[in-house]
Amino acid sequence: MSTIQRLIASTLVVSCTLMSVPMRAHADIIPTEALLAPADSAITGSARERVQAFFERSDVQRALVGQGVDAQAAQERVNAMSDAEVAQLDGRIAQAPAGGEVLGLIFTIFIILLVTDILGLTKVFPFTRSVR
Repeated sequence: MSTIQRLIASTLVVSCTLMSVPMRAHADIIPTEALLAPADSAITGSARERVQAFFERSDVQRALVGQGVDAQAAQERVNAMSDAEVAQLDGRIAQAPAGGEVLGLIFTIFIILLVTDILGLTKVFPFTRSVR
């Protein structure tokens, strides 16, 4: 046998021997939320900031008071919303025409607060009676 043939034969023997050795692999199940959380948290973080800035506007607070909603209670309810709810509310705020649909949005928030009061999740309005 020549030297090259010995080298090839040795390489093949080592390769075939290593192929029989079991290799360890580590795998875990990763939930979808974990994969989507970093991107979503940045988006919802900015959405939450936009919604908070919206509720801090004086015209919005006046309109809330005009509808009988305590502005501080509404702000606390927004803070308690999930990221998906905040993103949905931010979308509604973004779609509202400038200066036109604020009352519609405030009415929507009023309805949300009223329903959550009736369901017993919040206690904003004293005139509601929760089902719990």
